[in-house]
Amino acid sequence: MRRTARLLMWLAIGAMSITGLIHGIEAPDGFTEAAYKGWLFYANALGSLLAAWGILQQKDWGWNLGMVIAVGSLAAYAASRTIGLPLIAPEPDAWLEPLGVGAFAAEALFVIIYFLHKKRMS
Repeated sequence: MRRTARLLMWLAIGAMSITGLIHGIEAPDGFTEAAYKGWLFYANALGSLLAAWGILQQKDWGWNLGMVIAVGSLAAYAASRTIGLPLIAPEPDAWLEPLGVGAFAAEALFVIIYFLHKKRMS
């Protein structure tokens, strides 16, 4: 594996690991707002770790799963702060919540890395 490909792989694994860790930490609080939010956070944590493992194994499904998780998380982050989620009112004051910003940054970084990886593969 070339140096650039290895760097992209480890950055992607790091971004997915951070995403999963933050969602795993936040999952118990999610249950206080709506049970489905807590379960989705746990699913995000597990899926992120699975995607990181797939990327480490150099499998396309790992990259694609990571992309689904990252884009879905970014969309849910924006929705939760603007229009709200089912059974949960919008939280416009939560845009700069530290763990939310950390997850947002990791997810956005993964999206960039994903496209760089795909460009290298084509």
